This record gives sequence, C-alpha cells and structure tokens, in this order.
Amino acid sequence: MKALICGSIAFDAIMVFPDQFKNHILPDKVHMLNVSFMVPEMRREFGGCAGNIAYNLKLLGGEGVLMATVGKDFGPYADWLDDCGIGREYIKVCKDAYTAQAYITTDMDDNQITAFHPGAMELSHHNHVTQADGVTIGIVSPDGREGMISHAAQFHEAGIPFIFDPGQGLPMYDGEDLMEFLDKATWLAVNDYEAQLMQERTGLSPHELAEHVEAVFITGGSKGSRIYTREHERHVPPAKVEMVADPTGCGDAYRAGLLYGLMHGKDLETTARIASLMGGLKVESHGTQNHRFTAKEFERRYNESFGVDL
Repeated sequence: MKALICGSIAFDAIMVFPDQFKNHILPDKVHMLNVSFMVPEMRREFGGCAGNIAYNLKLLGGEGVLMATVGKDFGPYADWLDDCGIGREYIKVCKDAYTAQAYITTDMDDNQITAFHPGAMELSHHNHVTQADGVTIGIVSPDGREGMISHAAQFHEAGIPFIFDPGQGLPMYDGEDLMEFLDKATWLAVNDYEAQLMQERTGLSPHELAEHVEAVFITGGSKGSRIYTREHERHVPPAKVEMVADPTGCGDAYRAGLLYGLMHGKDLETTARIASLMGGLKVESHGTQNHRFTAKEFERRYNESFGVDL
C-alpha cells in the first residue's frame, strides 16, 4: 500500500534567546514596539507537516510519497529527502517563490515568538491528487487553504480513503467548511485544542463528529489519546518516554503512526498505540526529523509501553 501525503514542506529556523522577553519589552510601549533580540544559538531544521509525516512513516517502514509545493530554495531539502528514500516526484517547485519558512525564537521561560512565511505553500492547489499513481490511502494535512479543499475533494472523488488533519490550518475554515471536509474524509485527527475549536465551529461533540467519519482521533499529549467511533469511545495511554527534549513535531509523528496502522489493516486501538509510540519517540529528540530507531527497538518499546506485543 502507498500513502499520498499532502501538506506543507518548510524550513524551520529555531533560535534561542538566552534571557527573558519580558526584560526587553516595555509593557507601556507595546503600541510602538521596536526591539531586537541577540540569538547566539540557532538550528535550521527540515520541517513542515507533510515532510515530518513522510519522514516518520519511512522510519516505520511504510511507503509514502509527498505532494507539496516548494520554492527555488528547495535544493537542500530535496537532497535530504533523497537521502532518506522518500518519494518526491509529486513535489512542485515554484521558481518565483520561497519554500515556506518558520522563524521561531524561544526565551528562557519557553515563551516563543514565531514568524511564518507560507511562500510556495499557498500554491498547493496547483497539484492534483490524480497525478499520483498507485495510491491507496491519503492524508490532507495543513497546507494552503485552496490546496486542502481541492485535495480533499479529489481524494473523495477518486474513492481514496484519507485522514483529515486540519492542524494549525483549522482557523482558516468556518463550520460549513469543516463539515464539507468531514463529509469527504474517512478519519479525523486533531489535538484536544483543535477538537474544542472544531466543536465550537461545527456545534458537534466528538461523538457527533464520529457520525460523519469512521473514527476520530484526539491527542492529549501526556494524557494519551482518545478514539471516537459511532459505537465506542476508547482511551489509549501515552507511550512511556525516557526524556522530554522537544515536543515540536510530535503530532506529525502520531499521524504517521495512524497512516501506518491503517495501511496495514491494524485495528483502531493498535493503530493509535503505534501512533502514540511514534509521538513518544519523537519527543525524545530535538527537531522534527532527527530521531531514529530500528524495527526491533520499536517492538520492544511498544511492549514496554502497552504490555502487549505488536
């Protein structure tokens, strides 16, 4: 089985300010803010939801290809994907734009100031799901607004089951838009905050949302995740982690686990456990695409976390 992963590809510039923002921002001057932070520490990472999902699915041994729009600066990322063995034949390079970029500055209190430039991501609707051959499952993850809408419709028209993962793109849609997605999608994956926003905009509880799809997966970080279907609600405990280094990208790792389980015919609870462990393994490393593991290590950690063999 092969998954088509639609969503963003981005460069993440992660900077650390060795002080507290509050010491340099005067509350009575915020209306005329002009401040500069010296950031001696910086990392440049490969990111974006689709890129992260594809990386994690590859670690699991699943076959996935990316569908995204990138800019003229994509070269280093392309080399990385090739090194990882991730298919990029459906990535469109827009030579008049830059690849999406996130500039994240964190202070000593873990406060963050982020600037995000969508760049070529806004042209994602120029890609068409039917361009991809041999696809048996898909995911619509955060991307340009028009791209997410068109890719959901194209999956539905082609009869390809897919996960709707609105993520940080959720605020772009009103209740009517979200119901259009739900009526086309096969599964919904959101975190607990996004689930609350979905409920506010659609007027539907998680149980009611599950009436429109086969299953709703709601993640809650260290609280684990919940699965809602028409008949049942199940809680899946979080995986055991050895250390918490960086939560960035854990949701994308979780979604890769969902894809893998669904692709391989696992039941929903096993699928959510695989997803939970993927998030746990990711949180132990800095960055979104720097963690590694072997199949035997994954099986061992699965047993340690859930008390059953995979």
